[in-house]
Amino acid sequence: MGYLIVFLGAGIGGATRHGVNLLVARLVGTAFPYGTMVINIVGSLIMGLCAAYFAFRGGDGQHWRLFLTTGILGGFTTFSAFSLDAAVLWERGDMLGTALYVVGSVALSLLALFLALWLGRSLLAP
Repeated sequence: MGYLIVFLGAGIGGATRHGVNLLVARLVGTAFPYGTMVINIVGSLIMGLCAAYFAFRGGDGQHWRLFLTTGILGGFTTFSAFSLDAAVLWERGDMLGTALYVVGSVALSLLALFLALWLGRSLLAP
């Protein structure tokens, strides 16, 4: 049942992401990735609100948590999950872990993307 709940939420989140990207592009143009930036900020804000709600008032809302956080917000932006993970490490007092997670995630993700682009060009380009 959990997979179905996440699947449905992710569809809603992905469609919402597409809509926000289109709206922001119409409003401010496409010279800078404002849409992605707005999505990441809004997604992180909503993830924080959800995390607080489920921590303090959520009770047995496991299905709602899966639907909203893993599903909708996961489809909308995985940056919100990254932000929550970093905040949890920070709240635990693990400053070194927080720094390693944030810097490592960003740097290694960018490195992986550039590596994949290079591989793709090397293997697939005419």
